[in-house]
Amino acid sequence: MLYDDSAEAARRRNDPLDGARATDAHGAGPADPEARLPHALTDPDLTAEDRTAVGERQRSSTPDACRRVFDALVEKCGTHGWADLTLGLSALERCTGPLPDVTEQARELVEFSLRKETVPQPHALLAVARIAGAVTLRAAVRRLSHDVGPIVADEMAVIAGLPRAEQTLLSRAERDDRFTPPPPDTWRRAADNPAYVAFTRRALETAADRTDAIAAGETPYQADKAFTDREITSLGRALRVALLRDEPWLPELFDRLLPGVALAPTAAAKTLPSQALLYEVVRAGQDFPTPELATAIRTVRRSVRHAGVPKQLDKMLKKVDAALAERTDVALRLPRLDFVTVAADGSTAGGVLRRTAGDHEAVVTVAETATLTWEKDGRPLRSVPAAVRREQPALVKELRDLVKRVNAHLATLTRALEGGFTVDATHPYRWWRTELVEHPLARTLVRRLIWEIEVAPGEWRAVLPEADQPDAAEALDAADAPDAADAPDVADAARVRLWHPLRSDPGSVRAWRDLLTERRVRQPFKQAFREVYRLTPAEEQTRVYSNRFAAHLVHYRRMFALFRARGWKSNLLGPWDGGDDAHAERTLAAGEWRVRFFHTWADWSGDDELASTDQVRFHRRVDGAWREAPLAEVPPLLVSEAMRDVDLFVGVTSIAADPDWTDGGPGRTYWERASFAELTESAEARRDALERILPRLKIADRCTLAGRFLVVRGDLRTYKIHLGSANILMEPDDSYLCVVPAGRPATRGSDQLFLPFEDDRLSLILSKAFLLAADAGITDRSILTQIERGA
Repeated sequence: MLYDDSAEAARRRNDPLDGARATDAHGAGPADPEARLPHALTDPDLTAEDRTAVGERQRSSTPDACRRVFDALVEKCGTHGWADLTLGLSALERCTGPLPDVTEQARELVEFSLRKETVPQPHALLAVARIAGAVTLRAAVRRLSHDVGPIVADEMAVIAGLPRAEQTLLSRAERDDRFTPPPPDTWRRAADNPAYVAFTRRALETAADRTDAIAAGETPYQADKAFTDREITSLGRALRVALLRDEPWLPELFDRLLPGVALAPTAAAKTLPSQALLYEVVRAGQDFPTPELATAIRTVRRSVRHAGVPKQLDKMLKKVDAALAERTDVALRLPRLDFVTVAADGSTAGGVLRRTAGDHEAVVTVAETATLTWEKDGRPLRSVPAAVRREQPALVKELRDLVKRVNAHLATLTRALEGGFTVDATHPYRWWRTELVEHPLARTLVRRLIWEIEVAPGEWRAVLPEADQPDAAEALDAADAPDAADAPDVADAARVRLWHPLRSDPGSVRAWRDLLTERRVRQPFKQAFREVYRLTPAEEQTRVYSNRFAAHLVHYRRMFALFRARGWKSNLLGPWDGGDDAHAERTLAAGEWRVRFFHTWADWSGDDELASTDQVRFHRRVDGAWREAPLAEVPPLLVSEAMRDVDLFVGVTSIAADPDWTDGGPGRTYWERASFAELTESAEARRDALERILPRLKIADRCTLAGRFLVVRGDLRTYKIHLGSANILMEPDDSYLCVVPAGRPATRGSDQLFLPFEDDRLSLILSKAFLLAADAGITDRSILTQIERGA
C-alpha cells in the first residue's frame, strides 16, 4: 500500500515533531522570541490541534526562524521516521522577509519520504519538492502517481503544476484519515482554485463512469473493490469542493454515482460495489449538504440490499439534515416535481399532482405532508384499485416513492427554516413569494409560519401568510400586530426573515399565540410558542459560562441520541479510561460561533447509564482559531437557540421525568428535588399553551393552572401534575402518584383536540389530566391502590 491510513500512522502525524525541539540551558525552551515557533511546533506535550493554534497565533516569523523549522523537520525524520511537512510550509507562508534557502533541507525531506514504503501527506510533499527543485519535483510526481489509478494520478498532476502557495493551501485538505476534518476554511479556499475545481468534475465523472461499467457488466464485479482507499480519499476531497461550490451538474451525477456504489449488478447480491465510497459521500454531505444530495441518499437508502447499511445511513442522515439546516443558502431550494396549486372553497390549497391509470386517477396532495389517494369518476377510493395494482405496479411504486421523496423534501425544508434562526437568515421578498409562499410543495408549510418584512431600514412588519382571509387580521390587537394578514407593498429586494419571539414585545407574542390557537394553525415547528432564554444575573456574574443546566442526572444514551438528532457532536462516554468526561458541541452562525455543553459519565443504574451535566460555554472564531467569549458578547439569538437545545437535552432525558424511578442514594435525592422544581423556559411555554387549550377541553371545569402545576379535580381526589416533569402529586398531603404511560401519550376524547405545536410532554400532561378527571372510571389496580391509600 502506497499511503498509510492506519491508526498508528494517524497517531504519529498528530505528534510529528516530538523530541526534535531545541531548548535553552535549563530545558525550558528557547528564551529568544524568534525561536519560539519551531520550539512550540515541536513540543511533544502539544497535540496537533494545539500546534495548529500556535501557528495561527504566530502571525509572522523571520527567515531564520523558518530555516530552523526546516532543520527541526529534518532532524525529526532522522530520529522518529516522520515529520509534519505542513509545519514547514506554514512557516514559509508567514515569513516576514526574503524566503530563506531551504533547498537542501527540502530535498532531504522529500528523499526521506520517497524511500519509505508508504508516503504520507502527498500534497505537502509536492509543495516541499517544488522548493527542492524541478528534478526532485518530477521524482515525487512519478512516485506518487505510480500504480494509484487515473483519479489519484490526475490529482497529483494537478497539484504538481500549481505554484507553491497553492500547493500549500491544498495540503491543508489532507487529513490523517477520512474521519478527521481539515483546519477551518480550507475547503473554501480550495474551492477558489480553478485547476482543482476542474479536477473535481473529472474525478467524479470518472468514478460514475466506473460504476456504470460495473452495473452494465463491462467491468467484473467485486464486493467493496470498486475503489481503493486512496481513490476514496481523493474523491472525498473532490466531493467537498464540488458541494461547497454547489455545482449544477452534481444532482445528475449523484443519480448515477450513488446507485452505482450502493447496488450490486446482480439482484441476488446483497453486497455493495463500494460501501466505503457511499459513506464518504454521506460524510461529504455532512460537511456541505445540499437538498438534492440528501434526497439522493434517502432514495438509495430504500433500495440498498445490504442489511446493515440502511441503519448506518439513517444515523448519518441525521447529521446531514442538521448541517443542511445551517446552510440556508441552498437548503430552501425545492423542486416543483410537476405539482400545481389548486383553489378549493375560496382558499388556496397546497400542491397537487394527478396521474391517470386507466379508468382511475392517482392524486398526490401536499398539505402538512404528502399523501397518495385514488379516484374513479371523481369519487375517492379507500385503497389502490386492484386493476391498477395488477396492471401498473411500476406506477404505484413510482408514486409511493414520490410521496416519500416529497416528505423528505418537506422534512429538510422544515429543519432548514428552523436552523435559519442561528444565522439570522434573510431572503429577498420576490424570491420569498415565488419560491416559498407560492411554491406548490412549500406553501402549506411556509404559510403557517410568521414572517417579518423590512418595510424601511431597520423597521420590520410581521405577517402570517396563512391568515389571508379578510377577517384574519381582526383577531390581533391593532397595537400588537396590525398587519398579520396583508403583506406590505415593498420592493422585490426587500428583506424577509422568520419572526422570533426574542425580537418581539410580550404583547405581540401573546397576540400571535392567541391568533394561532383561535384559528387552529399548527406550526411546522415551535415558533410563536418558542422558548426564549435571556441571560440571568447569575450568568452575568459567571461571565464566560452558564450553570443554568448544570447538576442534573440524565439518561446518558438518550441524551447522546438527542445530540445527534440536533446536530451536536460529542464523543461517547463510558466506564473506560478517558471515557468519563466530555462535551457536546455545535457550530452556529455559519461556523462563526461554537457552543459547548459539558457533561460527565456518572454511574450505572441497572442496565442504564447515567451522566451528570455541567457548564455551557461559547467560543468565537477569530483569525481562524476558536476564542472563548463572554456570554454578554454572544448574540442574544444564538444564546437563546443554544440554550433551548440544552434545555431539551436535560428536560427530555433527566431522571426526574421518570415516574417510576426507584433507585436510592444521590439519584433519589436529585429525583425528589428536580421532579417538582421551578419551571424552565420550555415548561413555561407549555403552561402558556395550556392557558389557551384548557377552556376548550371537555374537562375544563375540572382543571386549573396553579404555579408550576396543572390541578385536576377528580371524583376521588384532587391531583397536581407538574408542568415540567409531568409527575403527579395528590392532595391534601402531596403524596406521589406513579402513572407510567403504556406508549406514546394520547389524550382521551382528544381526536378533535388542537395542540399548537408538537410536544410529547404536553400530550402526556393532557393525557394524565383526562385520566384523572375521570378517576372513578380507572380500572388499573396499580393506580387505584395508590389513590385509595390516602383518600
